Amino acid sequence: MSNIDLPLQPNGYKVQWSYLPKQFGPNSIDEILGLLRDFVPTGDLTLGKPVREFEERFAELIGTKHAIGVNSGTDAIRLSLKAVGVGPGDEVITTANTFIATVGAIAENYARPVFVDCTDNFCMDVSHVEAAITERTKAIVPVHLAGQMTDMPALMEIAKKHDLPVVEDSCQCILGSIDGRSAGGYGRTGCFSLHPLKNLNVWGDGGIIVTNEDDLATHLRRLRNHGLADRDRVVTMGGNSRLDSLHAVIGNWLIDQVHFITDTRIDNAAVLDRGLGKLPQITIPERFDNRKLVYHLYIVFAERRDELVAYCKDKGVEVKVHYPIPVYQQEGLRPYGYTAGDFPVTDRHARTMISFPAHEHLTEDQLLYMIQTVADFYG
Repeated sequence: MSNIDLPLQPNGYKVQWSYLPKQFGPNSIDEILGLLRDFVPTGDLTLGKPVREFEERFAELIGTKHAIGVNSGTDAIRLSLKAVGVGPGDEVITTANTFIATVGAIAENYARPVFVDCTDNFCMDVSHVEAAITERTKAIVPVHLAGQMTDMPALMEIAKKHDLPVVEDSCQCILGSIDGRSAGGYGRTGCFSLHPLKNLNVWGDGGIIVTNEDDLATHLRRLRNHGLADRDRVVTMGGNSRLDSLHAVIGNWLIDQVHFITDTRIDNAAVLDRGLGKLPQITIPERFDNRKLVYHLYIVFAERRDELVAYCKDKGVEVKVHYPIPVYQQEGLRPYGYTAGDFPVTDRHARTMISFPAHEHLTEDQLLYMIQTVADFYG
């Protein structure tokens, strides 16, 4: 491979992890600030017209009847679990390989997370789910990690057999699908994050829940807004978890770009697969013909991972590890009684996974430079 040299980005790297400085560059900023200037004088700042418009457009994007804007992806999961009846003393099955938000949402309903191991596509190993079901099990939360998808057809069969609701953590998987059916469209609800580093974001924390159930949608709209049926009537106990109208203005500006963002990430991942896949020290996760993988994160398995991370950063490639400490081993989860070694696939991933930038603003030279850097490390 020919040598490629690149200029430093503003953060000191040659290949920057965050795409936000380019996504919201000078031209975009001016356009968005113009939209905000026009909107603010309306005073429609709480569950306003931009929120309703964004919800309608997001439901259409995923292919569901309803979308309910909330204040974070975490709350999307928390409120969904509450809405399907999860409460104190219940158990909720999820995967040992996830971000803390999934587990936190379960714990905030005073339920106990019950972990199962993952497969080499980073998602729940569905073959372990039935063994984890007990008389206390109240729901299942699969996590579509890194833009990959859990085997939802198989999981839904198990859920139906045991009459358990499924709440999909789709926070990292907007537009992912299996056989054309979108992530978030299998369970009773699908939960999405609009955090700044998601491919559809709103300049801050935000989230959205999708569902095809009319009554459940109504209940969720009340739970996010103090349990109010209207301005004067409280019909259930809820809280304040509204998606801000100002954030929805940003979401409406960006939502038309989501297909381009996703398609470009898929193309970039294919370039990285071809280059890194030639190196015997790198293992590419399985790619499924019937699944659309959307690469919120581009992750491979690497020999001498920690040394490779240090080398890449030294050469100007901003790489990360998702996640170096499995969530079930975190100090804050010790009361649940899990110990290192309980989930060997998750543990192996924590030792070998490395995440490379694959976002839509990368140039061809940056993609090739990453491949070259890894090849140079392994000699």
